[in-house]
Amino acid sequence: MQKIVTNLWFDKNAEEAVNFYVSVFKNSRIIKKTHYTQSGSEVSGQKKGSVMTVEFVLDGQKFIAINGGPEFKFTPAISLMVPCSEQSEIDMLWEKLSDGGEKIECGWVTDRFGLSWQIVPTVLDKYQSDEDPVKVERVMRAMLKMKKLDIDGLKRAYEAHH
Repeated sequence: MQKIVTNLWFDKNAEEAVNFYVSVFKNSRIIKKTHYTQSGSEVSGQKKGSVMTVEFVLDGQKFIAINGGPEFKFTPAISLMVPCSEQSEIDMLWEKLSDGGEKIECGWVTDRFGLSWQIVPTVLDKYQSDEDPVKVERVMRAMLKMKKLDIDGLKRAYEAHH
């Protein structure tokens, strides 16, 4: 059982967002939904009987989405990092998650719901934690020039002989 579960706050489109996320990531599904009762509706301003929460799994990771109202918005201060071993996976996630959102830099995208994601190659951790500071600096310089991260470009920077 997962001990800590991320709760994502939406205004009124939690169900739409979850349906989108579940369509993007393999091994994903909706577990259950709860609905606003009369008293919950009065406190939240949400319509009685409307979806309150959606519990779901994205590729094995459990989340809860709540229709909590307009009080809070996502910021890039919190992002969901998705490590990818293949460039094709990076390309697919980058395109799908940024559709209607924004392609930022260094592997970051904001989706159409305002949630920030980091789409990163798994090999990046190895490159950034190498004991050779020259290699680490070359990788950092290469990465800072990229929006969508490119595994081959990062590898070339890591392996360059200068």
